[in-house]
Amino acid sequence: MKFYKVCFILLIFAAGSWAQKPGDDPIAQALFPAELVMKYHQEINLDEGQSKAIKEAIQKAQTRFLDMQWDMQAEAEKLVKLLKARPVDESAVLAQVDQVLNREREIKKAQISLLIHIKNLLSESQQNKLTELRQKPS
Repeated sequence: MKFYKVCFILLIFAAGSWAQKPGDDPIAQALFPAELVMKYHQEINLDEGQSKAIKEAIQKAQTRFLDMQWDMQAEAEKLVKLLKARPVDESAVLAQVDQVLNREREIKKAQISLLIHIKNLLSESQQNKLTELRQKPS
């Protein structure tokens, strides 16, 4: 349980601006999550080819994310072990924190890559319509 608490705390600190609402985050405003595209697929006239390509990209990304999460968990477990030592070796812990954060960076980079791929599959008019629909209250 402590392991998950440490991971959660690290993710909270590292996530920072990514946890903001889309209206506050200029990166989120420029991209379209798959959930948004799926929610409004009829309104933006998503065609069969686009739908298939987005589904394939998501499936590929999910497999990759799972592998990355396993790697990050292994690094976080190493961090927890180092933190339990008495005395705590600060330099070893900080080096391991770098490893955990590097794994998180890889995950975020893969997430952004997926979002870019989804955006590039959409026409300009579809992107404009999604931007408009995103502003409306649910």
